Amino acid sequence: MVFVYRYCRMLEENKFYGRSADFLIMFLFGGVLSIVAAVFLQMIFLSHVLTTMLVYVWSRNNPSVMLNILGLITVHAPYLPWVFFAISYLLGNNATVDFVGIVIGHLYYVLEDVFPNQPNGFRILRTPEFLRNLLDRRNVDPSYQPLPEERPGGFDWGGQ
Repeated sequence: MVFVYRYCRMLEENKFYGRSADFLIMFLFGGVLSIVAAVFLQMIFLSHVLTTMLVYVWSRNNPSVMLNILGLITVHAPYLPWVFFAISYLLGNNATVDFVGIVIGHLYYVLEDVFPNQPNGFRILRTPEFLRNLLDRRNVDPSYQPLPEERPGGFDWGGQ
């Protein structure tokens, strides 16, 4: 539950700031693909899949963040889902659940952030206009700055 709260909050305050409808579409995309995967892989509990997807999307959007895992190793954020996958495998848990979450997160990342930025690319996951009108903020503060501890890279040494 802590992972869901933490990574949802960081995603909504940074990548999805002022775009709550797009945030909902990400959840719906992940939920639908989780259910489809559960049918084929006979998974019962899907919350871990969704959590792994959230961690993957967050980690791909914050590549410069360094994380300390259990006080033992320090890794860059994009490797975090794979560290969780390895820990699940080493503990004897079903690592398929983590892998499915990583695949769904990667699919979302590619469709939302990679493919539209390619030559002749376009957004495949378009948020319906009625959701934008219903959920998105009308007046987004252009001078909004996340808290220093929420910004990737931490403190701006020598900045103006």
